Formats: sequence, structure tokens, C-alpha cells
Amino acid sequence: MLRVVEVERSTYYAHVNKAEFKPIHRAGRPAPGYSYTQAGERISDEQICEWLMEFLAGENEAYGYRRLTLLLRRIHYLVINKKKVYRLCKKMNVLRPQRKLLGKYPRVLANNRIITGSNQLWETDIKYGWIDGEHRFFFIMCIIDVFDRAIIAYHIGLTCEAVHLVQITQEALRKRMLISKVDKPVIRSDNGPQFISHLFEDACVSNGMIHERIPPKTPNKNAHIESFHSILELECYRRNEFETYPQTYMIVTAFIQYYNQRRIHGSIYDLSPYEYMDSIEKQLVKPKQIKV
Repeated sequence: MLRVVEVERSTYYAHVNKAEFKPIHRAGRPAPGYSYTQAGERISDEQICEWLMEFLAGENEAYGYRRLTLLLRRIHYLVINKKKVYRLCKKMNVLRPQRKLLGKYPRVLANNRIITGSNQLWETDIKYGWIDGEHRFFFIMCIIDVFDRAIIAYHIGLTCEAVHLVQITQEALRKRMLISKVDKPVIRSDNGPQFISHLFEDACVSNGMIHERIPPKTPNKNAHIESFHSILELECYRRNEFETYPQTYMIVTAFIQYYNQRRIHGSIYDLSPYEYMDSIEKQLVKPKQIKV
């Protein structure tokens, strides 16, 4: 019959065997029902559950399974891990509910907008580098003006925290003389821990600034600060050997000054950021609108 219909025997029997095959669902190794003490004595799960209930009925009622595991080890000298204690607590329905972390401030997503002048939109981000002589990383966090491409304020250090972000934001407002102004720039960032911190959000609210956050995996919406970091990598990091942190600080600081004051920028009439702002003020060039 297979020869008549021109079907291979192997194909036919593979199909038949596949139809008759019933997968076996394995539940895994059954729980042993006991644990051992450090002296080798076997303790049943029932006894362990009684000890857990005694803990929870006393002054340790607020403990979760991780701390209950520590008590079993310290008081009853059990050789037991937290996964088994979690399973027993779940079986007895005594697990504490997990915390629900609620954001204090709702996330404001980055909006499309047209930038026509300085101090309308700032972008901020973090980049790290390597100090070869000390075998450790350093961090730089900058604020760039999207319109004139100037690095307004920056932090260079061996750590990079939310408090540093607040400091350079205040510094940027002072440098641009915006502290007492009603209209403040919108500041845009990604979703890093420094940028989603309550400390930074409180600072934005107190300064009257709107903080926008780009959606995950969309660095193009933070393109100007990303472009600066690319320039920093190519023209500063790769051309210098960083031996000590003080030396690194001086080199990176000097490069930022060069970038702001003298480096030619192709998208702003082949001028540096400071030259571009000066030329606009003197009406020597026409301001370029930027769509973001």
C-alpha cells in the first residue's frame, strides 16, 4: 500500500508512532518530609511546622520566611534552606504578603516637540570610563542643551548617585540664570536609578521643571547626549591613558571645555556651542529648529 501511494515506510511509521506517543509529565523528586540537625538527628516536617508557628506566635510574628530560616538554624540547629521554609510557610498559609512598591510620581513620557531656542529642552545621561592605573571605573553625568549642544553642567566621580544629579541640575539652572525664571527647561533622561529617584523628582518639582523619561530601549529619544558620549569616547577616552583619578578628572574636564568653546560641530554651522550661541545673539546666523 505504501509503495502504491509512494510514501516512505519511515515517514509512515514516524507519523504513527508520534500519534501514539503520550508525553510523561514528571512532577520532580518528592519532598523527603524531614530535615537534619547539625548533629545528624532527623526532624520531621511536622515538627518544623510547629516550631515555625511558635516563632510566629511570639515576638517574631512580623518575620518572613528568610528570617524564620535563620531562627531555625540558630535555635534548633537545623540544616535547612530558605526555599524549604518558604514551601512550608506557603503550605500553612502564613507567608507575609509581598510589598507593593508604588511610584511617588507618575512617569512623564518624552513628547515630540520642536526646539527653537536654548533652555527649552535639556538631556542628561551617565557614561562610565576605566582608570587603568587604579583598576577601577569612574563616572561622568552631564546635562546638555539640545538647541545649542553645550554641556551646561557635569559631575565626574568614582560614584554617581541621585544627589549628584540634583547638584548638577541646580548648577545648570544657576549657570543659565534660570533660578528665578518662571519658564524652566524640560529635562529628559532614561530610566536609570538616579533619574527615577524620589530625590531627583522632588528637586524637579521644587525647581518648577518637568522631567521626561524616554521609553525603554529608545536611546534615539535621548540622541544628543548619546552623541556627546560617543564623541567623548572617540576623542577623549581612546586617546588618553588614565593612570590616576586626579589625572582623569583633569583630562575629561579639559575636553569638555574644548568641546564647548572650540570644537567644530557640523550641525550648528561648523561652530562650537559657545560660538553658535554668540553668533545667534549677534544675529550672524539663523537659529536652527530641532525636532525631537
